[in-house]
Amino acid sequence: MVSSLPSPGGSPRRRRSRRRLAVGLLTPLLLPLAAACGNAGGLAGAGPTPTASGPVHLWPGREGATVPPADPGGAPPEYVPGIAPVLDQNVHAIDPVTLVQAELRAHPDVRTGPDGMPPETAAAIAACGRDGADPEDCPVLTPYYRDLTGNGKDELIVGIAYPEQQMSVRVYTADAEGRLNRIMATTDTVISVELAGRDVILRVPSGNAGYEVNTTWSWDETQRSMLPSREQIVRVRPAGPSPSPDPSAPSAPSLPPVPTLPPPSGAGASPGTVAARPGAAGAST
Repeated sequence: MVSSLPSPGGSPRRRRSRRRLAVGLLTPLLLPLAAACGNAGGLAGAGPTPTASGPVHLWPGREGATVPPADPGGAPPEYVPGIAPVLDQNVHAIDPVTLVQAELRAHPDVRTGPDGMPPETAAAIAACGRDGADPEDCPVLTPYYRDLTGNGKDELIVGIAYPEQQMSVRVYTADAEGRLNRIMATTDTVISVELAGRDVILRVPSGNAGYEVNTTWSWDETQRSMLPSREQIVRVRPAGPSPSPDPSAPSAPSLPPVPTLPPPSGAGASPGTVAARPGAAGAST
């Protein structure tokens, strides 16, 4: 007599019982996952969206001012007279004191405009380089060099210190014929002068207390000169009071002074800041 073999897994009743037990054990574990999947990536309301409002033109019937068109031929070059031809457009070979003295001879007794200069500053520049003259008394600051026009050649950036924290900032470039052309000249009460890429940025006090004006001068290929391309009014936040030292805290060890780095030199120099104070005149950087 052949006996019947037990079916795998036991009787059907036992298998149904085990399935119910497994489902009962897994259900509490799957509920948090199902809830998380339901919320993942869901959109939440952010409240009502404000209605977009564009600028409204006031007094449309008023006849407004017009902007005269720029000269299509560009600004005429301002070549510096009395300067030897610049070889290979290398402005590093130019002595900035000799350059400013040549401009002073070409425009004597001018008090306003790009060539304007206080009489005491003009006298101090004329005395620069004389026997017995103190170089620290020369108002011509240490020059800086940077390719500002994008022609692959450095331009010469000259600063002249005036009384009462004023200064003149001038930029020169040399053309292929060796002529030195002044492409920027401005005078203002200056906080600092900065180089950022191919831009010259002047930080000056604003007419409103607590604010300064940052003017960016950039090369204009059409006008062939450096022109103000952007102005920004920046709020100057006052420095907070220094915290009183804790007498119980241990004193920090004294560190040696950090040496002052020389001004940048050569093409592609990193951005720097030209402080509005007299420096060593005519020093090549």
